[in-house]
Amino acid sequence: MTTTHRPLAAAIWMTGSVFSFTAMAIAARQIAGAHDTFEIMLWRSVLGFALVLAVGGALGRLREVRRDTLGQHLVRNLFHFTGQNLWFWALTMIPLAQVFALEFTSPIWVILLSPLVLGERLTRPRILAAVMGFVGILLVARPDFTALEPGVLAAAASAICFAATNLMTKKLTRGESIVSILFWLTLMQGMFGLVMAGHDGVIRMPTAATLPWLAVIGFCGLLAHLCITTALSLAPASYVIPIDFARLPVIALVGVVLYAEALDPFVILGAVIIFLGNWANIRAETRKPATVGTVTIP
Repeated sequence: MTTTHRPLAAAIWMTGSVFSFTAMAIAARQIAGAHDTFEIMLWRSVLGFALVLAVGGALGRLREVRRDTLGQHLVRNLFHFTGQNLWFWALTMIPLAQVFALEFTSPIWVILLSPLVLGERLTRPRILAAVMGFVGILLVARPDFTALEPGVLAAAASAICFAATNLMTKKLTRGESIVSILFWLTLMQGMFGLVMAGHDGVIRMPTAATLPWLAVIGFCGLLAHLCITTALSLAPASYVIPIDFARLPVIALVGVVLYAEALDPFVILGAVIIFLGNWANIRAETRKPATVGTVTIP
């Protein structure tokens, strides 16, 4: 689908995405001691499914839900469920800015995996973006290969899972509406969350203290998806996607103000290098007719 050039409107929508992801991270931190990641995913999906049914029903769009691609939805949601749980867990283990910087490597993995999954050609700009992304990862994580930190591994693995999710989403959007994708997203992940949260025989119910934060996670998860998709329909990806990197300084500031986290200059430097690699690749791609691109969603 060809994008419409409305950059100011696109920037406003992406501001909503930045807010949504930041709010999700804060909410997850607030309830980390009360709910494990599987319970967070369960209640996020329950609330999200209720929103999809309510809004989709009110707009008369639930008839768009398809059942002939359930296998693709299953694979997509298994990747997303795994990545989202790793992301939530990493938020409790390492600084917020580090989690977000590692998450921004997801487009690099899309570049590397797209030839295998989508049959796309691996071009020079894509290879450059992958190399710069790897350098950025090393600067952000500065891993000790004799004792890798679990939180860093979790955040890096979540980026790979989100990349696989996006590749599957790209396939699905060729014939399915966003309502159908969100319907199966929230329903399947609610079922996954129920099974995993209940594996120990204990599922903690939302309390008066945690329910508002769970509602924030459920609502903002859907809102982020809506904002990014809408922004990409209003302006080229080369304009839209870099706006998402505003999340890094925003979340770094949140970490400093709310959680007394140190503002690590290496995290910023690594994120800038990752950004430049992605920017070079996006610029090369948009020399062709602009199309809606592949994006990342927790």
